[in-house]
Amino acid sequence: MWLTAQDIESPYNYVPTEWICVSFVVLYSISTAIHMVQALKYKLWWMIPTATFAGILEVFGWSARLWSSQSPELLTPFEMQLVGTVLAPTPLVAANFVILGKIITQFGSQFSRLTPNMYTVVFCSFDAICLIVQAVGGALSAQAVNENKDPALGGNIMLGGISAQLFAILVYISLAAEFFLRRIYNTPFCHQTMKFEEDQFTMSKDVHRMIFGMSLCTICIFIRSVYRTVELADGWFGVVIANESYFNWFDGGFVVVAMYTLNIIHPGIYLK
Repeated sequence: MWLTAQDIESPYNYVPTEWICVSFVVLYSISTAIHMVQALKYKLWWMIPTATFAGILEVFGWSARLWSSQSPELLTPFEMQLVGTVLAPTPLVAANFVILGKIITQFGSQFSRLTPNMYTVVFCSFDAICLIVQAVGGALSAQAVNENKDPALGGNIMLGGISAQLFAILVYISLAAEFFLRRIYNTPFCHQTMKFEEDQFTMSKDVHRMIFGMSLCTICIFIRSVYRTVELADGWFGVVIANESYFNWFDGGFVVVAMYTLNIIHPGIYLK
């Protein structure tokens, strides 16, 4: 819902549309609950601090936007949604890092530039750093808005965190592509054996589905990160950040698809 500055004071430069906020709260709540049940059912404990936690942050952020739809002039819900929606996809990215490491473990670590454990250690550690940087930037921006100061410093810190995350995703995609291509052409790294192990050669249809799910989830988060990078680079008073439709589609929409992708194509089902 769009209102002019003459209509109402709002830190968004618009008023969040109520039914859209309700829809995202419901969608994220359902996905998060399913992720928790799946993590417990399949005893994949690492899915709790990753996909499940991402969902909790999204519910938190969109609940705050729903609050803003009722009281658009308040700064507290704006600050809450800022932190929640900025941070939420970061732990979801970590789930994909772990999934790729497990695929490499099962189907040929000799074709990977990094060891399977290194994907978890290196990328998840870097992901955690990006999370902290974005959290600091979000907190500084929220504080600046609350004090009627320029939030540019916090925005630039968030931009640095999201840009670093975007870079990490690109490196992850490159390493994953290299692994699958080397495996297809049976060209391991020179210090490794040139042959497949007996149980590494064939990937089942379930594993191919898991790879598709992991890829779709990664692409969705990548698009969202590109959007957020453009948004923050455009500035707090730019055109992009003041457009609700951009946010709903490129942030809310793509992260919903990423969340449900890992619900439907879950590693507990397709990666055994």
